[in-house]
Amino acid sequence: MKTKNLSEANFDLWKLMAKTHHSIILIRQKELKPHEISAEQLQVLRTVQALGSNATLSEIAKSIERKLDVISRKTALMEKDGLLRRVKTSRKSRLLRIELTERGIDMLKISRTSKSIDKVFLSLSIDERKQMETCFNKILSEADKYIPNPME
Repeated sequence: MKTKNLSEANFDLWKLMAKTHHSIILIRQKELKPHEISAEQLQVLRTVQALGSNATLSEIAKSIERKLDVISRKTALMEKDGLLRRVKTSRKSRLLRIELTERGIDMLKISRTSKSIDKVFLSLSIDERKQMETCFNKILSEADKYIPNPME
């Protein structure tokens, strides 16, 4: 039996991580579908909530590492869906402050529970979860060295 070289083994590990990520996203999308909200929209809502009065398009983009134009389009659509409000800070200013609406707050409450994601991760022991977190943080830290600034 032929042993894999390091590059082949790394590629297999990368494929496993990608498949795992994809499966978890599908689980989350299935859970959220009845509420007519996406995981990406929830990420924006959580970020707006965390930033509070500092929630601007540029702060949201920086926080979730997305381009400003992408966040601008996404928040405009979310405003149409009644999830948030884009409010000018003054008449002369082009700066927009982003606020949650009641519907956005309700979606955050609904999204706090994820029974199937909990079940998936409960298949790991506490020690395995800690090891996994350590490994992912190492990989992410190294990968970040090769990623261009998402704001550019």
